[in-house]
Amino acid sequence: MEKTPSGTSVGVDDPYAHVDRCDHCTDEGRCRFAVEQGDRDPAFADRLSRRDFRCPVVSEAPSASDGERGGTTREHGDLTEEGLTGPWEWADCPHFRSRDHDRECVRCGLEERRLAHDDERPLLEEHHLSYRSGTAPGDAADGTDHGGGGTGDNGGEDGTPAHEITVHLCRWCHAKIHDSWARITDDANPDPEAIAEREGRRSREREELGFESAAERYDHDSEG
Repeated sequence: MEKTPSGTSVGVDDPYAHVDRCDHCTDEGRCRFAVEQGDRDPAFADRLSRRDFRCPVVSEAPSASDGERGGTTREHGDLTEEGLTGPWEWADCPHFRSRDHDRECVRCGLEERRLAHDDERPLLEEHHLSYRSGTAPGDAADGTDHGGGGTGDNGGEDGTPAHEITVHLCRWCHAKIHDSWARITDDANPDPEAIAEREGRRSREREELGFESAAERYDHDSEG
């Protein structure tokens, strides 16, 4: 399995196998980075402009004029309709990034429960399957040591770009991934301690929703 720079497991053999889509890819299969941030990489933006800014992973180019593989042009639409039909893999793109925005553990399914104005430690933590170029352990907002893949400013050891790929794990699964040979894809149920913690927060949430103001309590007392 892939390992962090400190030598612990990240729980997967291939980080890219757990990617749904690039953060820059729109529902129509176009590259938002090339459209909105093309000045950061003019050559990349110019190349994609010749293919109507279509993501080279998601779909074929409108023609083979830009030197890429020709073939049937995919119609615009939801990129999940036909799968990924382009000539590139996610690893080929220099600006690929995939961060998980679902607020549940990808291993056991535990969902986050956060209360307003509550500074308790979150149930979920961001876990890196692969780092972007130049990112080191501990750079995440919560300061935890996440997973690792490609390292260094020049990309991975094989010369491919180092990309940021993250998922969310509950604290308990996160520890199991790093401390053992547990995998992201294990058929796991939430840890009993995790369930107890979640239910405790859910109970406090219901209490807050059932809050009765002083004015309401005064009215009830008056009626009595």
